Amino acid sequence: MFAERRTRRVLAALTITVASVLAACSGGSDEPEVLLSTTVSGTLSPGSPAMSAQPSGTPMVTPAACGASELEAMPLRRKLAQLLVVGVTGTADALNVVQTEQVGGVFIGSWTDLSILSDGGVKSVQEAAQTPVMITVDQEGGRVSRLSSLGIDSPSARELAQTQTPEQVRELAKSQGLQMKELGVTVDYAPVADVSDEPADDVIGDRSFSNDPETVTAYAQAYAQGLKDAGIMPVFKHFPGHGHGSGDSHTGNVATPPLSEMQNSDLVPYRTLVGPGVGVMVGHLEVPGLTEPDTPASISPAAMSLLRDGTGYGAPPFDGPIFTDDLSGMAAISARYGIEKAATLALSAGADLALWLSTDSVPAVLDTLTAAVEGGELPADQVDASVVRVLRAKGVLDC
Repeated sequence: MFAERRTRRVLAALTITVASVLAACSGGSDEPEVLLSTTVSGTLSPGSPAMSAQPSGTPMVTPAACGASELEAMPLRRKLAQLLVVGVTGTADALNVVQTEQVGGVFIGSWTDLSILSDGGVKSVQEAAQTPVMITVDQEGGRVSRLSSLGIDSPSARELAQTQTPEQVRELAKSQGLQMKELGVTVDYAPVADVSDEPADDVIGDRSFSNDPETVTAYAQAYAQGLKDAGIMPVFKHFPGHGHGSGDSHTGNVATPPLSEMQNSDLVPYRTLVGPGVGVMVGHLEVPGLTEPDTPASISPAAMSLLRDGTGYGAPPFDGPIFTDDLSGMAAISARYGIEKAATLALSAGADLALWLSTDSVPAVLDTLTAAVEGGELPADQVDASVVRVLRAKGVLDC
């Protein structure tokens, strides 16, 4: 009888383990018609069991259950390179940085020769990569339309919310996403999920759909779903919210309202928007009650944990890729740190992808990151968890 009971207990434990592994791998599905996420009620309190299941700072990706063979095949430097997205001047620049360092992504900016997209340069870049490369772009519409010369453009977010329905915005985003996909783009740093009533030409201004959190949520979700329908990964920005900031992080430090105020405004959209198949960009924002003094969210462990765990603002945990805002061309960071230090601080804080504007510092950044791992500043298991998220976002892993 004792042996029989023990056998039943072992079988039960195995059943639970198998169920847990299957659950961990169920997030890879990215069917176009599946909504981004389920709306989360604001009635959940930060201390409730549903919001506290994931310990703060603990990676939710378990490499042992997902991507073990891929991780084993990667030397440390190549793992770290997968966590970098760098701006390129054109095809030759992109091809060189991928061939020499196998970076995880390239960024098509306002300075980039767009023939990399229009003349098929992206194909040669992908052929040189051992792992598919994220081809990323800032294509919001309105003032931020990097691909307008290639025929991809739309009104600003604010104008869209005033003149079109969410269903129409989804179709618009899908149409533009299909155009981007044809050019080889895989990731769009859009839509803006900031809640703002700034004048149209301010730093956020008309890039925001509205000063009403519910309107922002509805339109940002529709825009993102349209991109997903087209096979483009949307990236919501700028967590935890730039819309009511004190200035422009391109030119200097920016402080937001206290975290307690942001709970009822800036953070509201993210309670619904974070989910499978999307990324989130963290801004260079100092948040009273969240970040340490003089520590922007993009390099703040507390800010990364708020997004990753959801605990503290009534959101579900987020296990997608976290991007930094530009670490080299925005004074809120670049006035304090060189790119080697900034990238190390960002990844150590919990970001998965460090973004900046040029390729020349990639070898030095990788040298610095390697030393950080070897010295314990950047934990190796955290690197592995980030690599898994990046590979999953690229479709290399489906768990």
